[in-house]
Amino acid sequence: MVRDRFISWLGELSNAEQNLVMAMLVVLVGLVVGWLTAWLVRRTLEAFRVDAAVEGTPFERTARQLGTTTTRLLAQVCGLFVFLVAVVYAASLLQIFPEETLFGALISFLPKLFVAVVVVIAGLLVADKAELLVDERLRSVKLPEVTLVSSVVKFSILYVAGLIALSQLGVATAALIVLLAAYAFGVFFLTGLAFKDLLASAAAGIYLLLTDPYSIGDEIAIDGRRGIVQEIDVFATRIENDGEEYIIPNRLVLRKGAMRVRN
Repeated sequence: MVRDRFISWLGELSNAEQNLVMAMLVVLVGLVVGWLTAWLVRRTLEAFRVDAAVEGTPFERTARQLGTTTTRLLAQVCGLFVFLVAVVYAASLLQIFPEETLFGALISFLPKLFVAVVVVIAGLLVADKAELLVDERLRSVKLPEVTLVSSVVKFSILYVAGLIALSQLGVATAALIVLLAAYAFGVFFLTGLAFKDLLASAAAGIYLLLTDPYSIGDEIAIDGRRGIVQEIDVFATRIENDGEEYIIPNRLVLRKGAMRVRN
């Protein structure tokens, strides 16, 4: 009954008025479906405990400062995409687009834009999480060079995510491959320069652990620093003396030599 009345009422309108009514209905349906999509995506992400996985990352802290969370933001992006598609279709009903090709181009571009945005957000999340995990794994290595490892991992992930997002937006693939190769070479070259001392300390540490020239509890002097050995790992030797702690890279132990003090 209601449907018949609506169809009868719609038939009495002019074409322009019919298009306006249909456009409003499409926007309304898009709003409802977008809200349902956001709700469903959020529930799905919470079921997979994505919120717990990204806890403590800089992205999550930024999201909370903005009054939202990572899961809510991803859900809102998905819902917004559905609503934008509805708006574009409504605009086509109102004949806002002067050419049909423009409408087709916009419809084909929106999914690519959506994927690019999701890739960037996912890249930020994975990069932040990887940085935290690497820092946690290398926390026991008390050398300044180690702090660069997590930064290299983070920015490498962000770089790759950025390239994928740009490829979705139609940037030339050949140029992206060249940029990726240049970045990989730069990371390899600069990382080798930055970590040469770290690698030297690791090689020296393996030698010290195998030969055992001193052990924990011994009093030694290295490069003018004297104290009791507290810890020996692959990268550094830690000694203490009168409340002062010295962390000496193992490469200096071999280069300067270690003198064991006999009491």
